Amino acid sequence: MSEHPAGDAIVVDRLRRAFGKLLAVDDVSFRVPRAAIFGFLGPNGSGKSTVIRMLCGVLRPSGGSATVIGHDVARESEQIKEHIGYMSQRFSLYADLTVAENLDFYGRIYGLSRQRIAERKVELFRLTGLEDRANQISGTLSGGWKQRLALACAMIHEPDVLFLDEPTAGIDPVARRDLWDLLFVLSGRGVTLFVTTHYMDEAERCTQVGYIYLGRLIAEGHPDDLKQLPAVTPPGTVRYELECRGAAEVLQQLKTLDGVRDATLFGERIHLLATAELSSSAILAALPERREAEIRPMGPSLEDVFVTLSRAEAARRQA
Repeated sequence: MSEHPAGDAIVVDRLRRAFGKLLAVDDVSFRVPRAAIFGFLGPNGSGKSTVIRMLCGVLRPSGGSATVIGHDVARESEQIKEHIGYMSQRFSLYADLTVAENLDFYGRIYGLSRQRIAERKVELFRLTGLEDRANQISGTLSGGWKQRLALACAMIHEPDVLFLDEPTAGIDPVARRDLWDLLFVLSGRGVTLFVTTHYMDEAERCTQVGYIYLGRLIAEGHPDDLKQLPAVTPPGTVRYELECRGAAEVLQQLKTLDGVRDATLFGERIHLLATAELSSSAILAALPERREAEIRPMGPSLEDVFVTLSRAEAARRQA
């Protein structure tokens, strides 16, 4: 593999990991620039956690190579651990310690001096808004505040790269947005963020996304670029958004309409992929009871991208 280029925090080149006969990660390659927010998506069991464990230096690759901040994951795992932070989706800190005591503990684990820990606590309290909760027992915090504390502990040693495994799972929408605001601040300060998520709106906020399916990376790039992939809206097809009353009932009828390739419900709206020959007026004419409806062309969402590419990959494997 070529020398680590300045500007890339993570370089992954044909990375593989096998567990016996199971190939959990198969020939995965991507690059993450410094200060980027890389969203890593995929179904459960697709290989996301295995990739992260290899990048964190805790699992040796079976093949290929990867570097994090210029350090090889197979040969320099200890150096990597000095430059990274990790935040899991479940609260894994000490629930019976206060907020401040958790930060003290993690600061000592990373070998920080007492003075440096005190300085970092002030900085992280300011960043996360935890000042007023410094003496609160961590186990009594709400979900959103627990995640802020987990983020602060992961940042205590000023890592260059932060791995976040579904950091907003199980917290309310306001706390979710607040946490993302913190991530944007960190990115602005030069921290590289590697985030796994199942939320499409979070994927849209990333500067770059990768989608892994059954161990293979089947899409990678800027969200807007992925939406323009020819496979997502094949030539000769059009995507529509249909808004009408009783959309759930209408959905089943539209799925049987000649020319409709796919139809999915989003509240009172239906997203359709149809052949170009099937006009919007023909779709409206097919609605039951001539109910009031509006239809308009639309571009694909990231969910459309991942669903379309996953189905194509599954069909390829079965062929």
